[in-house]
Amino acid sequence: MTTGEPRTIVLEDDLKLRSSLVRGLCEEGFRARGVGTEAELLEVVSAAAPDLLVIDIGLPDADGRDVCLALRARGTSAPVLFLTARSRLPDRLSGFSSGGDGYLTKPFAFEELLARLRALLQRSGGPPRATLGRFALDPVAHALATDDVVVRLSPTEFRLLARLATTPGAVVRRAALVATGWPDGAIVYDNTLDAFMARIRRKLSALPDAPRIKSVYGVGYSIE
Repeated sequence: MTTGEPRTIVLEDDLKLRSSLVRGLCEEGFRARGVGTEAELLEVVSAAAPDLLVIDIGLPDADGRDVCLALRARGTSAPVLFLTARSRLPDRLSGFSSGGDGYLTKPFAFEELLARLRALLQRSGGPPRATLGRFALDPVAHALATDDVVVRLSPTEFRLLARLATTPGAVVRRAALVATGWPDGAIVYDNTLDAFMARIRRKLSALPDAPRIKSVYGVGYSIE
């Protein structure tokens, strides 16, 4: 568990709400900072690892769930609390499948947000997740990129690749990949997942020294 003032980043495009949350968290002993876009968030996280993240799902430049996946693939292990106006069960489940740790529906009481963040902070810990080396996942462009090469991905391809990248070398089961790539309740056939993984493999082949996706028959996929 982190001690002292937990470094907390609030990604919320509504300036009034963002300012209110940052002010309230600072008054409660958090070292909070607000940002309005995915690009700002990645810049801040790259400079110093946060202890907690509050991410709005409905952003002007990206889906907050894709941002979370990209952060996980980059090695960010801090707990993520999603904020959203969507209250349906499939929306909540997709947040957890994207690497989130909590979900709070707008409008909400600040006291509840505070309680959830403190609970997440108590449970946090463990080694940071690995990354894809020199390759960066861009949740805005839905792309895998280096300084000089960009490979465009569909939103579903991006989510599947990012899910694999959160645990490189480990086998991710088919059910977990389906839960990440498609909304809850969607009809996804076995060969649908395989077809998407084949497409991702073809796109990765355009990158020199790109990570390799391996299939484990009847179980799932891994990336190395």
